[in-house]
Amino acid sequence: MQTPRPLSTLSLALTLSAALSLAACGKPAEPPPGAGGPGAPGAAAVTVVTVQPGSVPVTTELPGRTTPYLVAELRPQVSGIIKARLFTEGGTVKAGEVLYQIDPATYQATFDSARASLARAEANLDAARIKAERYAELVKIEAVSKQDNDDAAAALKQGQAEVSAARAGLDRARIDLAYTRVTSPISGRIGRSAVTPGALVTANQSDALATVQQLDPIHVDVTQSSADLLRMKRDFEAGVMRRTGGNGVAAQLVLEDGSVYAREGRLAFSEVTVDPGTGSVTLRAVFPNPRGELLPGMYVRARLAQGSRDGVFLLPHAALIRDPKGNASVMVVNAQNQAEARPVKATQSVGDKWMVIEGLAAGDRVIVEGLQRVKPGAPVQPQDAAAPQPAAAAPAKG
Repeated sequence: MQTPRPLSTLSLALTLSAALSLAACGKPAEPPPGAGGPGAPGAAAVTVVTVQPGSVPVTTELPGRTTPYLVAELRPQVSGIIKARLFTEGGTVKAGEVLYQIDPATYQATFDSARASLARAEANLDAARIKAERYAELVKIEAVSKQDNDDAAAALKQGQAEVSAARAGLDRARIDLAYTRVTSPISGRIGRSAVTPGALVTANQSDALATVQQLDPIHVDVTQSSADLLRMKRDFEAGVMRRTGGNGVAAQLVLEDGSVYAREGRLAFSEVTVDPGTGSVTLRAVFPNPRGELLPGMYVRARLAQGSRDGVFLLPHAALIRDPKGNASVMVVNAQNQAEARPVKATQSVGDKWMVIEGLAAGDRVIVEGLQRVKPGAPVQPQDAAAPQPAAAAPAKG
């Protein structure tokens, strides 16, 4: 039997080389280390927005409460017994409408007596006038003495004074008689009555019989810190902000349940003093209330359009990063497609966006999605937020 011959060294080397070549077939070549660009390995995919400056209305939302436009507390001007109550509690009354009737008997008698006193004084005045006129003619021919003439003239003046006093007494009696009919000085809604028919009331008592409130329109009193007012005043003077609304500052109301009141109001005035306890100033707005939806004492929030600011940027809330000290910053994509931290100054929230007044320039690409996957200096693959996402590539066929 013939023994097999061993393979030569050359043949063995060729066999190993062929096996390694087959094993490496189809494996992609790895890029050299340090290669960059948006397609580089390790570049995180992020969504960016390209910002442009614009004009943004500055709206301040302030807490406050509703108060009546007019309030009238009804109190009797004369004393007496309530004879009748002539209104429905909680109803609507008009200015001049009689609400209570106080027993007028004694005041009617006083009025009649004053009227009779005036008639007596006027009759006495007529007699004194006739006598004075007659004596004035007789004294010229010395038919009466000068003393008698002077007495007649004095009696005439006394009669005139008595008539004036009687007329004033009649007017006072007429006023007291009219005060027995308690009327409403304003139109509005009336609350509950504090007295019933048969109750004794006194003139100018401290307790009101009832309260009438005018609710259309209605006031909304809100408070704003004096520091914010000073800052806004300086911004207006420096030209950073400009005033809008020639007919007054527009106001919008947010109710207790979070809904927005359908009708727009106007800022009426600002208080001239600062509350030393809170450091705030009271602002009053006026809102129409034809359907009576707003009642006094409701807690509301008023949005006041206090001006417009130019050259600012609006960023989604997700784009803003704050450190433990509250300083704001964003991540922007530079020309080399690398993430770059940029400190900014965000003053307030406008809807679902932050208003940034410092730190950005026109054309900056700000990362709004994917912040958790990047850090400053890292390469990124930016995708514009407004552009459609690319479709997935089909798998390669082997």
